[in-house]
Amino acid sequence: MRRVVFNQKGGVGKSTITCNLAAISAQQGLRTLVIDLDPQGNSTHYLLGAPGEAQDITLADFFDQTLNFKLNPKATTDFVLASPFERLHVMPSHPQLEELQGKLESRYKIYKLRDALDELADQYDCIYIDTPPALNFYTRSALIAANACLIPFDCDDFSRRALYSLLENVEEIKADHNNKLAVEGIVVNQYQARASLPQKVVQELIEEGLPVLEPYLSSSIKIKESHEQSKPMIHLDARHKLSQEFVALHDTLARKYGV
Repeated sequence: MRRVVFNQKGGVGKSTITCNLAAISAQQGLRTLVIDLDPQGNSTHYLLGAPGEAQDITLADFFDQTLNFKLNPKATTDFVLASPFERLHVMPSHPQLEELQGKLESRYKIYKLRDALDELADQYDCIYIDTPPALNFYTRSALIAANACLIPFDCDDFSRRALYSLLENVEEIKADHNNKLAVEGIVVNQYQARASLPQKVVQELIEEGLPVLEPYLSSSIKIKESHEQSKPMIHLDARHKLSQEFVALHDTLARKYGV
């Protein structure tokens, strides 16, 4: 299974959701890969404990290689790094991805990520792709390469307005490039159960027939500690309420859609 975590709005928890679900997959015995396509590199820092600039080889090197023909190119596996967590690997981001984007788009390298993941198909049980907060070359590459799309949603009116155009964009890419792509669901993040607005917004989404997933992910200061220590919640405090919500969400996805 290849999952892309995507929302055009920033600050909705894409990297947090990507890394925590991936960490649970790995902990449950699945060979797991995280691909960090966001030049900000939050998933890279979260899982490797250091930013992309500190890595010897990154996705910037992978995409740069697609622009420059070489007689002996590096294999896709050469761009994969082991994380400190068993069975969890990362293709790290780098700020240089921003500079490469225009060249990659103009030379129509939009299918290179899909081809690379096809090469890795036998090596990983599940792949999670973190994306930039924009519908750009990297996000389109991810949606073309993926089987499924998870949409983080943080319960405010701006997120709700953006949600409809996001769903239309996903459907357009499905129609034009990847008929296997499906929206797995909307992940409600930073949910405050005692506040009336989040309850109202989420209930309206459900009434509209949108695929809102349960459980909702609670708002918690513990996640900041998780980020600071570069430890996904399942490794920081497995008994914490938010850790258990991530596990339950992971189990929901596995039960409904496979690993």
